Amino acid sequence: MRIGTVREIKDSEHRVGLVPAGVDALVARGHEVVVESGAGRGSRILDSEFLSAGATIVPTAEEVYSTADMVVKVKEVLPVEVEMLREGQILYTYLHLAPLPDLTQGLLERRVTGIAYETITAPDGTLPLLTPMSEVAGRMAISEGAHYLHMSCGGSGVLIGGVPGVPRGNVVIVGGGVVGLNAAKMAVGMGARVTVLEKSAARMRYLDDVFGNQITTLKSSAITLGRMLTEADLVVGAVLVPGAAAPRIITNAMVAAMPRGSVLVDVAVDQGGCAETTRPTTHSDPTFDVDGVVHYCVANMPGAMPRTSTYALTNVTLDYAMRIADLGVEEAVRRDAGLRAGVNTYAGHLTCAPVAESQGREYTPIETVLG
Repeated sequence: MRIGTVREIKDSEHRVGLVPAGVDALVARGHEVVVESGAGRGSRILDSEFLSAGATIVPTAEEVYSTADMVVKVKEVLPVEVEMLREGQILYTYLHLAPLPDLTQGLLERRVTGIAYETITAPDGTLPLLTPMSEVAGRMAISEGAHYLHMSCGGSGVLIGGVPGVPRGNVVIVGGGVVGLNAAKMAVGMGARVTVLEKSAARMRYLDDVFGNQITTLKSSAITLGRMLTEADLVVGAVLVPGAAAPRIITNAMVAAMPRGSVLVDVAVDQGGCAETTRPTTHSDPTFDVDGVVHYCVANMPGAMPRTSTYALTNVTLDYAMRIADLGVEEAVRRDAGLRAGVNTYAGHLTCAPVAESQGREYTPIETVLG
């Protein structure tokens, strides 16, 4: 199979879909790899390193898209890239289609096999390709949120960890999954007062085992959430429904009741956001103000830490890429139920139920299409 990767063109996205070790592994198995020149620059990977690993360097993304059987990326394709996709081509990347009906339509019209990192599922039900970026985003949520508490950034001027004789900052984390767990680690490490709201009793017990009395866990409900937000200096939205649009559980009224100068970091923005006030922002223009609350809603947070994020991501994506390349996509998904869950579009069909439900589109199980 001919596998290609391109330079990401989303705002301030510096990760890359393959690293030299991955190229070497694919070439060793008899596959051909083409890399757009400069694709790894943001992650401090030189073209010469890809060449040494066995890749062919081409000058433009068009050359990759026009010849590759499978394109390995990091973020969803933008409109200019959709125009370069070909029927039957495999697009292997984060897609986050639920809040992106135009992109969904483009992939369906192009009859592209869209395999989404975020819906590939391990046998234990976890999301192995989403986990490393959720770890990065959860940790970044606290460092970014603490930065925007600076008065010069529109924040309240609260130091998260406090100092002797002054109260610590109050961090409220909505959701206790991978993002929430990692946000809590960072917030506790910075000395904050931390509360995690979570619906699952089992997950609350797990968090209690991990953190002991360093955090408070509360059963999430509209009443509890609204009460906690009125006391928060920093709120992290860490809600996830795999593949589907995030539920908007932080209402306009809740935001209006938050302290002036508090900060809301909505990590769920990739799936539409968990606050009614959320709209996607970029690393070059990351924040906006609603009712005196600073909103940080960057839709590709780990892109700001590309060296760490690229290697963390490719550590988990490569095995699936090799499986697809070795077996072909049809046979690979027949053999692997977890990979099957990652197929969002195939031959003009929408094959991911949560995306179909979020957009009101017809859903066709991949098993039906493959026969």
